[in-house]
Amino acid sequence: MANYKGAEYLKRRLNSKRSRVRIRYNYYEMKNRIKDFQVSTPPELRNAQTVLGWCGKAVDNLADRIVFRGFAEDNFDIGQIFAMNNPDTFFDSAVLSALISACCFVYISEDNKGYPRLRVIDGSNATGIIDQSTGLLKEGYAVLERDSNYNPITEAYFAPGLTRIHTNGRWIDVPNNVDHPLLVPIIFRPDAARPFGHSRISRACIDIVNSAMRTVKRSEIAAEFYSFPQKWVVGTSQDADPMDKWKATMSSLIEITKDDEGDKPTFGQFSQQSMTPHTEQLKMFAGLFAGETGLTLDDLGFVTDNPSSEEAIKAGHENLRLIARKAQRTFGTGFLNVGYLAACLRDNFPYQRRQFYLTRPKWEPVFEPDAAALSSYGDGVIKINQAIPGYIDENKMRDLTGF
Repeated sequence: MANYKGAEYLKRRLNSKRSRVRIRYNYYEMKNRIKDFQVSTPPELRNAQTVLGWCGKAVDNLADRIVFRGFAEDNFDIGQIFAMNNPDTFFDSAVLSALISACCFVYISEDNKGYPRLRVIDGSNATGIIDQSTGLLKEGYAVLERDSNYNPITEAYFAPGLTRIHTNGRWIDVPNNVDHPLLVPIIFRPDAARPFGHSRISRACIDIVNSAMRTVKRSEIAAEFYSFPQKWVVGTSQDADPMDKWKATMSSLIEITKDDEGDKPTFGQFSQQSMTPHTEQLKMFAGLFAGETGLTLDDLGFVTDNPSSEEAIKAGHENLRLIARKAQRTFGTGFLNVGYLAACLRDNFPYQRRQFYLTRPKWEPVFEPDAAALSSYGDGVIKINQAIPGYIDENKMRDLTGF
């Protein structure tokens, strides 16, 4: 294997990228912590943390609209392979992982009866050298199992015609009759500069969420003074017993008598703080985040008074629809590559990738139509088929409606 980088090189490469992927998973799982600027926060509250689920919302809103249906012109019966590998969870897991970490990987192996077995591995546990012309790997590396301290227990190195498993201190070679490594990337928004794609949780999303979390934290602190405005009293005797501050704050009536000389203290109250600046700043960050991710303010918790219609919702999510359609194309290529290699492994025959050119991934519509939209589709189909008989058939109608 003189022409390959080897497992050690790929392992170092994975370790250099792993922390970035884990950061994005922390933001998705709302486990991220923010740095306090130590300007307006009391020392006792500087370690207090807030939680904001915008990054999870950005990922889930897109992932929920990317629903894989199957393959058209499935001449090699690769749909059966996916059907035998828990498709209800397999596709959702792959899409979600790819959106978070920019790419995930599908590990293809054989079960105890020789049938292809598919497993999704997130981007923090696998890497490889990609062939940008095919979207397949030239070689790959994956951590299949880690211990409680996240140290690798079982590793795998993938090369054409060979999978090497490292466990218990030794390598086990598992040969196969496939011309490509049995590790396939599923990539979100790849380009020439970054062939392994871009994460849905971008640097801009991370920075905006950090700022929004600090705003929420400041508003929590300010709420204490908003609920109970600070009071002041002057003219008390130095010999008087100190006042219980909590009782003075919570009591609706406080009795203080004059002293022996007839003097009495003077009470006052500072002007009540307003939550409006914090709310407006949080709404500003919500607008920035919505613009970055294609969501709306409604999605981020700023609900409008009047419910939006179906068409208004679609118009507000037009950017999200375009992102979803592009993701369907790149994910479809990845799933087709998985089916191609799995078919080679199942049939023990090295098919050529070009033999699968007729097979096309099919997706459910990004937005499911309501009753009014279905009626409009029906009228439009009738008119189109009157002009061009048979142009829209049952299959095309399902592509439009999802039914």
